[in-house]
Amino acid sequence: MAPSPLRSKNLFALAVTVGALVLSACSPDPAAPVPDTLTAHGLQELDGRELIERLDALPVDARPDGLIASVHPDAVLVSEDDGPETAVPLPDDEFYLSIAPYVGSTHACYFHSLTTCLGELRDQPIRVLATNRTDGAVLADSTTRTYDNGFVGLWLPRDIEADVVVEYAGRTGRTTVGTGPDDPTCITTVDLA
Repeated sequence: MAPSPLRSKNLFALAVTVGALVLSACSPDPAAPVPDTLTAHGLQELDGRELIERLDALPVDARPDGLIASVHPDAVLVSEDDGPETAVPLPDDEFYLSIAPYVGSTHACYFHSLTTCLGELRDQPIRVLATNRTDGAVLADSTTRTYDNGFVGLWLPRDIEADVVVEYAGRTGRTTVGTGPDDPTCITTVDLA
């Protein structure tokens, strides 16, 4: 005896329902929280400025494996092993610019990676002078050392153009930078001649 069409429809609906339940039991809950990269690395209490200053100043061999922190004009994007990104906002009125001056070798860079970018002049004494192109106001003038990663960081006002001069061991390099929403946060083109 053949099953009735109504009974066949009910059996099919039951099979679909059971199949969906079995599949959902094997799939991760999309509402489950994603592991928080910031908390995993003890960075959850830091604002964007503090996060940059902590990670950029870390010795290279102390940097967390798998952690990626990329400085964009408005936020630091943090992820682990190409997982989901967490955006940590930066101040509305400041722009972070990382500069890796060089003598012999450099690399291409647009958004500074706080955990992977390496410049040539690691832990070296330099002088950095930044002036506003519009009015000549001095924005930064310091004698400092590059971080262990070969970079020096500057906090500049947003939406300006600045002339930057870097001096190292009797050599001088110059560049002009912008601090707008589409400008790079990583400058690796200051050739110290």
